Amino acid sequence: MAHVISEECIKCGACEAECPVNAISEDTDQCIIDPDTCIDCAACTDVCPVDAISQA
Repeated sequence: MAHVISEECIKCGACEAECPVNAISEDTDQCIIDPDTCIDCAACTDVCPVDAISQA
């Protein structure tokens, strides 16, 4: 299952830069993960400063 970003996201962009398949993009209020592109590598979870990313 793909990872998801919660409302706790502060839109810092750290996860977007870390994603090896460019599955993360900035939306209006927070970053979002494209579940069809996400390879479930969890690289983004390690860099999120507010722990807003979890497995769906």
